[in-house]
Amino acid sequence: MAEKFDYEKLGLKVGLEIHRQLDTKKLFSPVPSELTEKVDFSFERRLRPTMSEMGKIDPAALEEFKKGSKYIYEGNYGLTDLVYMDEEPPRGPDREALEVSLQIAYLLNAKPVDEVHFMRKIVIDGSNVSGFQRTAIVAVDGKVETPWGSVGIPTVCLEEDACRIVEREGKEAIYRVDRLGIPLVEISTTPDIHHPEQAKVVAKYIGDALRATRKVKRGLGTIRQDLNVSIRGGARVEIKGVQELDMIPLIIEREVERQVNLLRIRDELRERGVKAEDIKEEFYDVTEVFQSTGSKIIAGAIKNGGKVLAVKLPGFRGLIGREIQPGRRLGTEMADRARKYVKGIFHIDELPNYGITEKEVNAIIERLSLGEKDAFVLVAAEVETARKALAEVVKRAKEALEGVPEETRRALQDGNTQYMRPLPGKARMYPETDIPPIFLPREYKEKIRANLPELPQERVERFIREYQIDRSLAETLVNEERDELFEELVKKGAKPSLVASILVVVLKGLKSEVPIENITEEHIREAFELYLEGKIAKEAFEEIFKELAKNPEKTAQMVAEEKGLTLLSEEEVEKIIDEVIQQNLEVIKAKGMDAMGMIMGRAMAKLRGRADGKLVNSLVRKKIQELG
Repeated sequence: MAEKFDYEKLGLKVGLEIHRQLDTKKLFSPVPSELTEKVDFSFERRLRPTMSEMGKIDPAALEEFKKGSKYIYEGNYGLTDLVYMDEEPPRGPDREALEVSLQIAYLLNAKPVDEVHFMRKIVIDGSNVSGFQRTAIVAVDGKVETPWGSVGIPTVCLEEDACRIVEREGKEAIYRVDRLGIPLVEISTTPDIHHPEQAKVVAKYIGDALRATRKVKRGLGTIRQDLNVSIRGGARVEIKGVQELDMIPLIIEREVERQVNLLRIRDELRERGVKAEDIKEEFYDVTEVFQSTGSKIIAGAIKNGGKVLAVKLPGFRGLIGREIQPGRRLGTEMADRARKYVKGIFHIDELPNYGITEKEVNAIIERLSLGEKDAFVLVAAEVETARKALAEVVKRAKEALEGVPEETRRALQDGNTQYMRPLPGKARMYPETDIPPIFLPREYKEKIRANLPELPQERVERFIREYQIDRSLAETLVNEERDELFEELVKKGAKPSLVASILVVVLKGLKSEVPIENITEEHIREAFELYLEGKIAKEAFEEIFKELAKNPEKTAQMVAEEKGLTLLSEEEVEKIIDEVIQQNLEVIKAKGMDAMGMIMGRAMAKLRGRADGKLVNSLVRKKIQELG
């Protein structure tokens, strides 16, 4: 299929930032890194931006502060101590977390630093109680090789995760503190990615390195992938919250589409002769136009004492409504900016609509003395709120004259993105004074390097080579992290092909019937012990696991006995086969060995799970031959 864009011609540059929770204790105190719904206490904070050591204030932090938010934090005594309430200096960092981050660094061909220095990164959106996040570089100068070329990894960092949001309403947000302090490894790449699919390859390689340690958490919210995307003439845009690997190429393609269209809008505005000084913060009260309006939103605002304010955007008609991503327009971007003050805006390119009539539109055009190519934007709210919202619209309109604004955006489920805040600057880092530098001796680093785990793809190739199993089975075992259990069972004497089949095919087959997540590794070990001791047949695994999924408190031995799945003696098996033979004598005499399949089927229906299939086959064949 033809690609939508010539990425080389557009000068696409992409960088990745991948954050993954480590499965160790918390980073700065020996507290379990677990989540809970149990709340024992709560407390309240208001956060303010501070200057960096260079005396500057980060613009993203300043914008958050202007919202005037209040933050309520919920905690649990077992998972939150004074460190994470910002009432006690940090301890640590956790040694295991540091070692795992160094393992990851080596797997990514990076060079560990000689000393680890923690820094404070200003974050005042409420997600950190202290108003900053602690982070440290542990390695530099890594790289990943791809079919498109090498991609650098300038830094591997170890940092603390933030609180998790519970509820947000207006200027108040409730956070749960249990996630705060869970160790995160942050891996950044250089902007050497020049194709959407290349980004996916790099993310997959980094993900493999993380999983190889067996010390990263799994599940929703444990991994966050951010993209930095730009094209020639555009700007660097940070896209946060990319959850799925397969979505990476689509999100990049959609951002390229957005930037291409914004540049086209810029060019058209310039052709129309629009200049920044033409776009003014002059707001017109047009409330009288809507005294008898059919718009419920506007009528409601007026009834509550609000006003309808309008701003003139010279040269913007037909461009505010232009699509820049599927289903999203320049007007959508203006609304995103205004949303911190109002729920939405109205603009000329979408009217008449929403209960606003053509007569009302024409009245505003006349009131603002608009030309043929001029546009207007309306906001209905309390006067000061409406003015602040329209000020954001004016700011975004001026940015349209430059093309693509630098900003942080969130990834949406459909592959599009939405404005979050200005792109953070360099003025949000300053030294952490509560944690002394940590020296990493050469012997300590060499010991870690000498004991690195296999990368998942290396393990897949080894499984195929050593155990002679199918590639798809090997990949599933490794991807679902059943590979260590697989090797453990093989070492105990089970055939590799049988173990792989049970762990992949049988368990996957049960997924639609029962909650297989209830089947623990201990359940699986118990079932294989019964099999290796000759107490159950391989056909019994499915029935045993089905019951254990429904009743995980049981053991494999209990289920085997309850369901009569323990193996019969050869004499007992032969007796049942004799009964099947006698019931089907006429068919056997008529068909001879051609009746083999039918007799096997009927015998196994009675013996399944209680007799080895090879033994049944051998006995059935022998008895049919004797009758012939």
